[in-house]
Amino acid sequence: MNLNLKNKNALVCGSTQGIGKASAMALAELGANVTLVARNEEKLKEVLKELPNTYQNHSYIVADFQDPIILGEKVAKGLKTVGTYHILVNNTGGPAAGSVFSANLESFEQAFTQHLKCNHVLAQTVVPGMKESDFGRIINIISTSVKQPLDGLGVSNTIRGAVANWSKTLANELAEFGITVNNVLPGATSTERLSDIINNKALKTGKSVEEVSRAMKNTVPAKRFAQPGEIANAVAFLATEAAAYINGINLPVDGGRTKSL
Repeated sequence: MNLNLKNKNALVCGSTQGIGKASAMALAELGANVTLVARNEEKLKEVLKELPNTYQNHSYIVADFQDPIILGEKVAKGLKTVGTYHILVNNTGGPAAGSVFSANLESFEQAFTQHLKCNHVLAQTVVPGMKESDFGRIINIISTSVKQPLDGLGVSNTIRGAVANWSKTLANELAEFGITVNNVLPGATSTERLSDIINNKALKTGKSVEEVSRAMKNTVPAKRFAQPGEIANAVAFLATEAAAYINGINLPVDGGRTKSL
């Protein structure tokens, strides 16, 4: 099984913490040259030092996902140095929790920009090089909500569904060029976002953080939260040659929580 990513360049978004950082580490461990993307330069520098570096050339791009055009310009500038990004990992922090009915239009527009628009601009920027290389992997880290909407995450449920359908459409259009497009759907994962969700729920219900956490774990057959590295393992595999015929899928990595097949 060919899991070697030597001489492959990977662009990993939201890579200073959580699943994004774990994905960057996993890809580097398989030999990829990793370009980190996030808005906090100090954190980017810290992660850059942690990346496995046997023979690779890692780098970073400081960018904010509030502005897709500037993001695309910065990545295009990075392309002049690396030549081609063979792997794109789209990963952005999720929208704030709340009911869909009470959400204002601005929250939808902001989430649509950060997720779908940015994903689209990045894909348009890197795909020409992927076509020339006859190799490309676009991996979108979304949510199990695309299969089963999650209570209290109205805007997230809505926008994640749009990204999933954009991804499937793109997968159909790019497959003939040796480019695959897949979605990884994390379940409850031990990240800062999950901590925020648990803390907010505890405040609203009057329950302790421990009680809320235990109740959430009990909805998972595995009876625990995932570690970011467990999600990253799926991302790394989909980036390899071994996954060349896996295309246009939603892959839940959720300990069995999602009830649909």
